[in-house]
Amino acid sequence: MWLRTICDMTFNIETPTTFILMLRQRSGANQWIAREEYRLSPQVPVYEFTDSYGNLCQRLVAPVGRFEIYSSSDVLTADLVDQSPGAPFVEIEHLPDSVLSYLLPSRYCESDRFNDMAASITEGYSMGYDQVKAIETWLRNNISYLPGTSDIAISAVEVNDRQSGVCRDLSHLGIALCRSLSIPTRLVVGYLYELKPMDLHAWFEAYVGGRWYTFDATQSEITGGYVAIGYGRDAADVAIFNQFGPSVSLETQRVEVQLIEEEKL
Repeated sequence: MWLRTICDMTFNIETPTTFILMLRQRSGANQWIAREEYRLSPQVPVYEFTDSYGNLCQRLVAPVGRFEIYSSSDVLTADLVDQSPGAPFVEIEHLPDSVLSYLLPSRYCESDRFNDMAASITEGYSMGYDQVKAIETWLRNNISYLPGTSDIAISAVEVNDRQSGVCRDLSHLGIALCRSLSIPTRLVVGYLYELKPMDLHAWFEAYVGGRWYTFDATQSEITGGYVAIGYGRDAADVAIFNQFGPSVSLETQRVEVQLIEEEKL
């Protein structure tokens, strides 16, 4: 399907402020970026770089006053998310070097704290994809998804204690559980068509059967319409913006995902 994604943010800047943004999507195996628009108002010099996870990032200094960031893309993405029941666990010695960092505990995903819990949830399931699917189902049935209830990232341990969270929080717990089984797992931030309520979204991907697969415990049925912006170990790696110095006021944020017809591109 063809989707148009829009993210429009305005800030009130009281002192010149350094930002690192992560708003540009990259074409890859599961999405193709056909058109892109990226505007800053007022326009300022921007330095773009690729971080250690392959994400496109922009560094700039926002001036005093109203500062607007507008990003829009036309994206071809899958109508359905690939699923592969029975896809096997990949032995550590056979994993690509690029996925090894996704085996380790990280700031918000304390996988070393969940060995027994993960083993209990996945008991009786085949190693690999089926274990991850069991974890996704357990999250959906046991952790309440409460969108819009928190702007602060919390760790997998805290999510498990609270038994509730936003999409990012459920993903953190899912990641920690999978990594405790030695399955490489990463957080993805991006857009989801027909997400309710509409906002930026987070889900997780697990590396089984020689490739990454999408899992999302917040949705009763996983279909298509996912557009990735950034990948990382957890929320610390995939913030769409980081600002440094005195905190700034995010005055407005608009997120839209529209279905478009190919002839209108």
